[in-house]
Amino acid sequence: MLRIGVDVGGTNTDAALLRGAEVLATVKSSTTADVTSGVSAAIRTVLAEAGVSAGSVNAVMIGTTHFLNAIVEGQHLEKVGVLRLCGAATRSLPPMIDWPDRLRPVVNGGAALVGGGVNYDGSEIAPLDDTAIRAACRDWRAHGISAIAICSVFALVDPKMENDAAEIVAEEMPGAAISLSHRVGRTGLLPRENATILNASLHTLGRETVGAFRSAFAALGLTCPLFLTQNDGTLMAAEFAERYPVFTIASGPTNSMRGAAFLTGLSDAAVIDIGGTTTDIGMLVAGFPRTRSEGAMIGGVPTNFRVPDVYSFGLGGGSIVRPGPSPTVGPDSVGFRLPEKALCFGGDTLTATDIAVAAGLVDLGDRSRLSHITPELAQQMLAQMKASIETVLDRMKPSAEPIPAILVGGGSVLVEGLLEGTSVSMKPDHFGSANAIGAAIAQVSGEVDSVVSLEGTTREIALESIVAEARARAVEAGADAETTTLAEIEETPLAYLPGNAVRVAAKVIGELRA
Repeated sequence: MLRIGVDVGGTNTDAALLRGAEVLATVKSSTTADVTSGVSAAIRTVLAEAGVSAGSVNAVMIGTTHFLNAIVEGQHLEKVGVLRLCGAATRSLPPMIDWPDRLRPVVNGGAALVGGGVNYDGSEIAPLDDTAIRAACRDWRAHGISAIAICSVFALVDPKMENDAAEIVAEEMPGAAISLSHRVGRTGLLPRENATILNASLHTLGRETVGAFRSAFAALGLTCPLFLTQNDGTLMAAEFAERYPVFTIASGPTNSMRGAAFLTGLSDAAVIDIGGTTTDIGMLVAGFPRTRSEGAMIGGVPTNFRVPDVYSFGLGGGSIVRPGPSPTVGPDSVGFRLPEKALCFGGDTLTATDIAVAAGLVDLGDRSRLSHITPELAQQMLAQMKASIETVLDRMKPSAEPIPAILVGGGSVLVEGLLEGTSVSMKPDHFGSANAIGAAIAQVSGEVDSVVSLEGTTREIALESIVAEARARAVEAGADAETTTLAEIEETPLAYLPGNAVRVAAKVIGELRA
């Protein structure tokens, strides 16, 4: 099976072509302002280098920062009408109360708190208020709002009210983009509601971005299915990504870590991904990234997504170096303008890449333009960069014992020799494109996080129901039903609730459907 993996970062766009487990070609090119043309150029290059025709490719997988950048920058987002089904409950904490001031006015399209919602045991808080929902829809429609986020109290126990409310909204607002919280977030009303609002605000951008990728690939002669990588390192079909773009926001670090595991065969190690702007350090556990125990902050918005436990800081090949009595590296960077700004490429800015070239660690550009950089300054800067990585690595390690470290990303040329606290510091073949390789090898997953009452049923029946729902979602996202397996399951007794309530989170993984 021929697969192309692409990872779009802030500085570089990487592509890798694989046949099964064999890497046929990799390429790294600068990210372009419109992103799509850079992706097309990278794919065209790997196909040419491998001598493979576009028509023989079986699948393309893309990891992109499109949607994370939109949230962080507060651009290309839609205003969202928020429908909370809650009855008299939760009204003291209105939607978006914990959003940053810069982002709330960009997305806030008005909220309606109406009758509805369920308790932990599935009993109604209040009947669904059809009249209030239709009135809210008429108001949103009058104000040009076309993206709606629906969030019910305890929707993960029983999503029926959200589904019923969605049908009413669809009747009143034909063509509206509707996001349901039980399909987006996990346990916890406000972070689940926040994640649902973010997803709704990205809907148009998701449709346009996927459409642009499809058009670009058609021009290249690619007729295979398109997939996007998710935060957990698994895939979702393009049609699924159009509806749930928020699931892609933390896929970059995950792709790099999965690619590092693939290239080295190590399942437990530290992964140090040095790009053009930042360095990301995380831990591989059983071949997958260690996840954060708490929810993720996305553009300052608290959510309850499970994302990789990664520490990011401003050090990369494009980091700006400032010589002087106390020389510094970064945290600011020339980013994707490295080929025009770095001294070795004829630019006017001293960068970390220039230091690596001056020290002879890599052969790039015109080294004669760096003759004013003394060996002492180059070694001092390299030692400073290495020390900053070792400091963060020490914070991330699970214990004081030395562990293997895998260096990936184009900026890995900045580091030489054994890192303190590691048993081995390796750079595998194709280390510069580990992120794209991680995208190419990704599997497909489905997740369910729900609270269930064990009164009137058994634990086995309850677990079986949750796993079956996770399996169905994996198939919906593009997995081959015959290959799905249970990857994770968590049970947390909720002793503070009556009725023998238990929170169950299940994740099912399967191979990509041919």
